[in-house]
Amino acid sequence: MKTVKCQIESLTSLTSHVYKVLLKPNEKVDFIAGQYLNFVMSDEDKRPFSIASSPNSDLIELQIGAFVADSYPMQVIDKVKEGLDSGDGVTIEIPLGKAQLRTESERPLLLLAGGTGFSYIKSMFEFLAEQGSQRQISVYWGLREESAVYELDKTAATIAKLPNATFIPVVENADANWQGKTGLVHQAAMHDIDDLAPYDIYLAGRFEMVGAIRTDFVKHGAVLEHMYADAFAYI
Repeated sequence: MKTVKCQIESLTSLTSHVYKVLLKPNEKVDFIAGQYLNFVMSDEDKRPFSIASSPNSDLIELQIGAFVADSYPMQVIDKVKEGLDSGDGVTIEIPLGKAQLRTESERPLLLLAGGTGFSYIKSMFEFLAEQGSQRQISVYWGLREESAVYELDKTAATIAKLPNATFIPVVENADANWQGKTGLVHQAAMHDIDDLAPYDIYLAGRFEMVGAIRTDFVKHGAVLEHMYADAFAYI
């Protein structure tokens, strides 16, 4: 891990509550798809965020859900705005995490995330698309409301570059206009996949969600040694 200064390339809104931050490091950084960084607020305050971009990208992308003013993530957005206005940029620590993509494996992949946990699996499928991976890959993204969906067409286009991949967005509380799957995202995956034993499984989302999914997936055949999530260190 090293400390790196970054200029802020852009700050945009993906939804009314989710922000996309693009950072340009002042020096070359190396990480593996699925790792995260610390956003340095101060020497005593460092906040983790998954890296949403591929390791091959010149820019580092973060997707930050900030739903309440002066909340933990909104304070980070305010710090980004300050760095953008002043031109001073921000500081990060990179790379961190042990739930990175196991690139040596050829097992089928299940990438599953809820909400802005999507950034964790986005880094992986973008990297795999760049590599022209032939692996069987199932990407599931769960959201509570259709209004929380973002960059759906872009994601579908990226995953379509992979010859053996499928993308399944799942909305828990969908209205009549939603054409995709509904309900809980991991239940949709279990409905589609008869046995999870052959899979490498990568999970991201709220800790309680990841814990519940781990329990249900093991009952559905998943092997704990082939399941990965940074949340596992805390639950």
